[in-house]
Amino acid sequence: MKSTRDNVSDQQKRRLKTKPVLLMLGVLLLGNVLWLIAWLIPNDQTANTTEEVASVDGEAILKEQWMAQMESMYGKEVLLEMVNAQVMEVAAKKYDIKVSDQEIDLELALVRSTQDGSDTSFQSSDEEVIRQKIRSRLILEKVLAKDIVIEEDATKSYYDNNKNLYNIPTSYRTNVIYLKNAGEAKEVVNELNNGSSFEGLARERSVDASSASLGGDIGYVSEGTDSVDPAITSALPSLKPGKWSDVLTLKDGRFAVVQVDTVFKGQSFSYSDVEDHIHRELALDQLPQSVTQEAFWDEFDAEWFYSEK
Repeated sequence: MKSTRDNVSDQQKRRLKTKPVLLMLGVLLLGNVLWLIAWLIPNDQTANTTEEVASVDGEAILKEQWMAQMESMYGKEVLLEMVNAQVMEVAAKKYDIKVSDQEIDLELALVRSTQDGSDTSFQSSDEEVIRQKIRSRLILEKVLAKDIVIEEDATKSYYDNNKNLYNIPTSYRTNVIYLKNAGEAKEVVNELNNGSSFEGLARERSVDASSASLGGDIGYVSEGTDSVDPAITSALPSLKPGKWSDVLTLKDGRFAVVQVDTVFKGQSFSYSDVEDHIHRELALDQLPQSVTQEAFWDEFDAEWFYSEK
């Protein structure tokens, strides 16, 4: 077994800070792909796959053609994720690995606190997909770290030197409609007050193409998010979920209307809350190379459709 009493290196500090973001880059892209594939697969197994889904100059594009194209583009990636998740569940049973909701909550809180508001990979994502991915990753990490000894003074030293990482500010899942002038912004507020959908108006009226395509979603934002205009971050604490702001004037000359979707209360994690998290991360740093779920396929007799392709 390996042991360490050394102080945490700068490289290790960077790894602990950036790990949540690196994890989520994969989670959210794949989560959207999983959702799309699931939507394409009919619940009724007798469904007509020769259904016409589009046509060009009278030439039909059939549902089976569409689904075949989706499978060729994303099928391998989606199936890999499904197999890996199942392999980790089997590993958890064999090695008696437990993952609590509190552990997933901690990882998710770290994800929210490290998100850059300009990072579109966090937008329009399914939290349940994120939680499942985090669970699978935690099982892998616990299996890999279970025989590595880290002295408590190393974990305590890291916590004492990096308490700011575990003081998580309140964050807001935020939707924004960006407008060119105050008149258009006032029109949007009036339409919202008359019952129009914020998501629909964002897609139709917002001049920010990236967030408009996602119904205005700009992801998790806190009052300290430097990449988001301070007029927006300052307005968030006064908004209740589902409600929108008056017209906001932005520094770049544009105007905005903001809606809060969900509020995630800030948290301060004590050493006892994060001791296992830090211990596990420092243990993984002792491994000579990174290990993925695929390394356990042989152990648990995992096979898949693409093995002969």
